Amino acid sequence: MSILSTKYLGLDLKNPIIAASSGLTGKIDYLIELENAGVSAIVLKSLFEEDIIAEINKQRSTVITASSIYPEIYDAFTYDEMEDSVSKYINLIKTAKSKLSIPIIASINCVSANEWTTYAKKIQDSGADALELNMFLMPSDFNRTSEENEKVYFDVIEKVKSAVSIPIALKISYHFSNLANMIKRLSDTGIDGLVLFNRYYNPDIDIDNIKVIPGILYSKPSDIHLVLRWIAIVANRINCSLAATTGIHDGASVIKMILAGADVVQIASTIYYNEFEVITNMLNFVKLWMSQHDFESINEFRGILSQSSLGNPAAYERVQFMKHFAGKLTLG
Repeated sequence: MSILSTKYLGLDLKNPIIAASSGLTGKIDYLIELENAGVSAIVLKSLFEEDIIAEINKQRSTVITASSIYPEIYDAFTYDEMEDSVSKYINLIKTAKSKLSIPIIASINCVSANEWTTYAKKIQDSGADALELNMFLMPSDFNRTSEENEKVYFDVIEKVKSAVSIPIALKISYHFSNLANMIKRLSDTGIDGLVLFNRYYNPDIDIDNIKVIPGILYSKPSDIHLVLRWIAIVANRINCSLAATTGIHDGASVIKMILAGADVVQIASTIYYNEFEVITNMLNFVKLWMSQHDFESINEFRGILSQSSLGNPAAYERVQFMKHFAGKLTLG
């Protein structure tokens, strides 16, 4: 029998497939369906730093309670409309923990080491098993150096680690001047895991109406290659767990990431495309593949194709097409 169990952030998981933070992980009904379909853990939809700051500012101002609102006005409000986003998030964690048996990982989308970090303790106290910090600082400020950008990541980690004791994962992009060095330095901070890479909003242009519009929201299977390269390069060389995300749409891509060295994968887009049953299909594919290749456990093949394990490490370093395409184009 194939053993799919693995560890991530120090958590014991029944398999390596985690539901990534998305709109699907923001409602309890979806969370239940995700667990029933087979995911081993769930990263809740992100709470944004802006929401926490707004709550802090509201607490500093005059708090309007039910007793201070005219009765005829109060009747026009629903509880949901009056409840703040932070409280809703705390309630989501508590409800998820009461109804699900798999680990629940909270998520905060942050861009600074502001005072919002004190709210990480609230998330821990609500029962979250771990906390994922989703960080991406667009390197578009002409007056800010790369060192100043990078410092924010370390400041956030330091402040959050001082506030909570639950495991912390950091979800990052690939926009660093020296990505390998940055990943290694981040892993040395004492965080429990790194997630490569976050998927962020990209703009497009509508040429008919001459305006900027949102680009493609979901990942494609072809998006796997960038993540695969970097998982393989850093696997076995960093001091924390490693999660792969973006472009993982089927069982084969799960296997590829584990062979490259990932401890787990996080999926979202494929569920939007193929619904919840894709999770079960992916797990069945992994089990069948393991049986066909005589692997009894995930640990037996994790990282065997990472750069540090290969006899030809240049396989992940090569960035030019010349060798593959030279002389193969025929015109006429």
